[in-house]
Amino acid sequence: MMPFSRRLVTPIVALAIVGLALGGCSSAPGSTGGTTGTADGTVTIEGPLIGQDAKRLEQSWAGWEKANKITIKYTGSANFNENIGGEAQQGNAPDLAIFEQPGLINDLASRGYIRTLPSTVQSTVDKTFTSQWVGYTTVDGKDYAAPLLSTVNGWIFYSPSALAKLGRKVPTNWSQLLTLSGQLFGVSHQVPWCEGFDSDSSTGSLGASFVSDMVLREYGTSVYDKWVTHQIKFNSPDILNGFADAGEVLQNEDWVNAGFGGASSINTTTAAQVAQALESGKCQLSYEPSSFLDDLPTTTNGVETVSPGGPIWAFLLPPIKAGSAPYTESGDFIAGFSNDADTVKVQNYLASLSWANTRMKLGGAMSPALDISPAASPNSLINASVVLVQAAVTTPRLSAGDLMPAVVGEGTYLSGIVDWINGTPVQKVATTIDSSWPSK
Repeated sequence: MMPFSRRLVTPIVALAIVGLALGGCSSAPGSTGGTTGTADGTVTIEGPLIGQDAKRLEQSWAGWEKANKITIKYTGSANFNENIGGEAQQGNAPDLAIFEQPGLINDLASRGYIRTLPSTVQSTVDKTFTSQWVGYTTVDGKDYAAPLLSTVNGWIFYSPSALAKLGRKVPTNWSQLLTLSGQLFGVSHQVPWCEGFDSDSSTGSLGASFVSDMVLREYGTSVYDKWVTHQIKFNSPDILNGFADAGEVLQNEDWVNAGFGGASSINTTTAAQVAQALESGKCQLSYEPSSFLDDLPTTTNGVETVSPGGPIWAFLLPPIKAGSAPYTESGDFIAGFSNDADTVKVQNYLASLSWANTRMKLGGAMSPALDISPAASPNSLINASVVLVQAAVTTPRLSAGDLMPAVVGEGTYLSGIVDWINGTPVQKVATTIDSSWPSK
């Protein structure tokens, strides 16, 4: 999910909107016909990237835009996921859109709203990305979007000085992480973890990533892959155990939520507040994606804050047993509602290694491009994330909710996480999510 960290689906409202947006589509444009749109020198793009993410996005194409005499107009909205289906149905979608959830792309593509990748863009995508990333937005053998950016989920941001005081090293398995958490609490009598699921557009998504990471680590890719397609249901023992694993941290009142309240305060705490708590030393541990860097200061007196020698660093959420840890990623993808010459040219550039390098140099983001350099970013954690991905010791998976139908991945899974953190029994949460899965 994301890049994960920016999606909100208010349960009842979101389901109603998704149902409306993806309902009847008898007037939907064909997705593989002739050219649509007009090459007028302007290409409109909408997406969920806002704030610093949006500014860097616009910076990343500014030089190319001028050189190619094409104006790119980007509009970011925290409510993008809720609105884009309705825009498509009403015929007022942008030329291109940035999606955080392949499941939503595939929903819209299957209904004829999103156009297949033009041949030139497809060629660029095939050269730039792995078949796994191409497959995320492929429906019935046709690809509908180009990968744009990626995030490695499951980094545990921590205070190296706090571990040093205990004489502890970074844990190499789940049991050691739990032991470390208990020791941090016992020595300092201070709640060690802080988490924040509250976001204008993503409440619950961080918890969904945590559960997804635990399922993948405990049961591997075979169970995980069946879960995202609902061959294995949420209320199966394996998935319920994944919730229970994550709950050992998220529902432990002694361990969360440092400086904010009990476990339920996770739902009303933001990533920015967590960043402040880590910086001030109010907490020593937090489960976050690599994109969490944007919530932390980049440098302090010219020294990178988040780095191996800095006051804050990160280790990957360890596996259940010592060894190579499987992990999840989130991603941004760019899909087209029109395919005039200018739109194709812009989409092709954004699918290229050239653009990926330009964007990474601006900091705070990484690309899943095959040949991206780990040193392309000024951020140590982004570089470490690229190294992790390119090492290919284990096969990563996209965060589970991102691969599920939007009504689940953007809806009941996230609202279920919120309910679970608030104390609703996990069996009831799982049953509700299962009942929302769309029938084919």
